[in-house]
Amino acid sequence: MNEKVPFSKPYRSKNEAKFIEQVLHSGKTAGGGKFTQIAQQQIQSSIGGNCLLTNSCTAALEISALLLDIQPGDEVILPSYTFPSTANSFLLRGATIKFVDSQANHPNMDLDHLEELISEKTKAIVPMYYGGVSSDWSRLKTLQEHYKFYIIEEAAQAFGASFKEKPLGSLGDLAVFSFHETKNISCGEGGALIINKRDWNAPAEIIWEKGTNRAAFKRGEIDKYEWVALGSSYVNSELNAAYLVAQLEESSTWLEARKKQWNYYFEQLSCLEEKGVLLPQIPDFANHNAHIFYLVLKSPEELQSLKIHLSENGIDALMHYRCLHKSSYFKEKYVGKPLTNAEKFESRLLRLPLHSDVPLDLIITKITDFFKAR
Repeated sequence: MNEKVPFSKPYRSKNEAKFIEQVLHSGKTAGGGKFTQIAQQQIQSSIGGNCLLTNSCTAALEISALLLDIQPGDEVILPSYTFPSTANSFLLRGATIKFVDSQANHPNMDLDHLEELISEKTKAIVPMYYGGVSSDWSRLKTLQEHYKFYIIEEAAQAFGASFKEKPLGSLGDLAVFSFHETKNISCGEGGALIINKRDWNAPAEIIWEKGTNRAAFKRGEIDKYEWVALGSSYVNSELNAAYLVAQLEESSTWLEARKKQWNYYFEQLSCLEEKGVLLPQIPDFANHNAHIFYLVLKSPEELQSLKIHLSENGIDALMHYRCLHKSSYFKEKYVGKPLTNAEKFESRLLRLPLHSDVPLDLIITKITDFFKAR
């Protein structure tokens, strides 16, 4: 093959260049302007709550930790099989992190093992929706009502997905999304914080604006602004917001197309299950957004062989997270049980290309050829 099949490729919408040009013409490229407000309204209309557009999902997580007033001694429970930002945001505030294992058949956190980690010091639980697949919110709510902790939905991969009929992002006290280049809907770098507690809206806005009441000043509510709380530089660029508005306008169309691709993968590769390969498992309560299609191979050796085979045929397939509990940074600090399911996904999960130009039949053929030869 002369041209490599990339793992991901941003979707292009029709109005990106037009909206970015409008921002450039206005001369106001810093965040918080017209397109930031439009994007926030678009997200609120599909999810609910109050939305603040951020320069990354990491920024939204850091705002969450400040909003919850995380202090040394507070405990935060999150999956080991996730991105480091999920842990960093709370460690930066002095929290003690407890890692929960993945489910046996899915990378999401195992709720059967969650309760044993909860203590009187538990301040928050952070369920990560791997591949845009919801956790079981009926069980999470029951635990929350009993133990009285906060829930932050780590929905970086989950824009457009839902638990039953409820949009992900509308269920927890807070939720965070990513609009990174690799996500279904993107703006290069960007994220969003969803605030589902009305009395947190004002303090969240202050943290978002570097600890100042600048947003209120821009609305004409005060005649000057000043430093009033801890915060940081979390506001996104107006250029990124314009890009995102164009993407959001077409998000439902693109989601439908991506779902068809995901389903085609599943239909054509389901024959691999008889060879011991695990395909994505979607529970009845979850309406996913087709963010990731992956295979879980029988062994790390089989994964590496398939990965090499696909690469030799010009197809870029990727592994994913390294378990945080055994990372070079955290392994000496980890106190807990072996997280065998998370470690299984670390060494055996392979993600397949999924984007608007992906040659599905070619990839499927190369995968099935690999297994026929074994």
